[in-house]
Amino acid sequence: MDDIDLLVLRQLRDWRRDGRHALLATVTRTWGSSPRPLGSIMALRDDGAVVGSVSGGCIEDDLIDRYTAINRPDRPGPAFPAGAPERVKYGITADEAHRFGLPCGGTLELVLEFDPDPGALGDLVGSLEAGRLMHRNLRLADGMVSLEVAGGPSDLIFDDAHLVNTFGPQYRMLLIGAGQLTEYLATMAQFCGFAVTVCDPREEYRAGWTLPGVTLSTDMPDDVVTAFRPDRRSCVVALTHDPKLDDLALLEALHTEAFYVGAIGSRRNNAQRHQRLITHFGETEQSLAGLRGPIGIYIGSKTPPEIAVSVMAEILAVKNGAPLPRDMDVGRAKDRLAISANDPGGPVCFVAP
Repeated sequence: MDDIDLLVLRQLRDWRRDGRHALLATVTRTWGSSPRPLGSIMALRDDGAVVGSVSGGCIEDDLIDRYTAINRPDRPGPAFPAGAPERVKYGITADEAHRFGLPCGGTLELVLEFDPDPGALGDLVGSLEAGRLMHRNLRLADGMVSLEVAGGPSDLIFDDAHLVNTFGPQYRMLLIGAGQLTEYLATMAQFCGFAVTVCDPREEYRAGWTLPGVTLSTDMPDDVVTAFRPDRRSCVVALTHDPKLDDLALLEALHTEAFYVGAIGSRRNNAQRHQRLITHFGETEQSLAGLRGPIGIYIGSKTPPEIAVSVMAEILAVKNGAPLPRDMDVGRAKDRLAISANDPGGPVCFVAP
């Protein structure tokens, strides 16, 4: 499943290439709570078709009512104005916030672009599909757009003259091992917008693989990691429990910019992995600090789908820069459970020291 921004931009490009009127809405400012983060986009076609989101739905409904002919017999054609982009605000008053489904105190500002140039949209979509990180610079005075390859991720830039939104290629996930847990994790990752590659040289595991939309590799995992070239929008997860497959691949991944590198396994397996990498490959505890394990957040998971939820939640937290409480770390939580089990009179407590 493609990244939502790419889906929006690709659909908008197709609408404009077909000669349809359409607008692009971008969340540029928020005050208080807001349903969608800065830079979120949606596209609206002249007949009311929508892709993407800027709110929970009420603001989309208002934009449909304002700018299309849906259920408006007094409006014979598209209501899209021509010319420069417009700014609109929602949630100025408590009544308006309630009407548009915004959280208490929430205010949202959008920039609306009318009939964006299909050529520029095509160039942007092509760059994203080629794996490039792109800045899209909109000149607010006249709607002119320029594109530039970005050197790295960037926050939205918005002032009186320009709106610069950074669009990146899909986040990527490389999973080592094609077992049952991998299938659940790959499914969740696809729904979260990741492009997923699964690597397993073992024919007996690959033979049962049925999940569509995933790139399946038969090469040795460390070679796949090298070819994968993990960057800051990539994560690598080892799921085989087999040191012959996991260890070298993890070593390769640790020396890349991958935002997340981790391996499944128990606390004992994790400690043994660290010891092997230190003893046989010259690593140190400091150089292994970025290796996550046991992976996931502690939710008491037992079955493969529950474990996949746990792992996916941790990956998303790291991707989004959300701090995870120490008491949700799998190893630390299980240590506390073990202590509690050995002291039946003591409470089960997960408060970090």
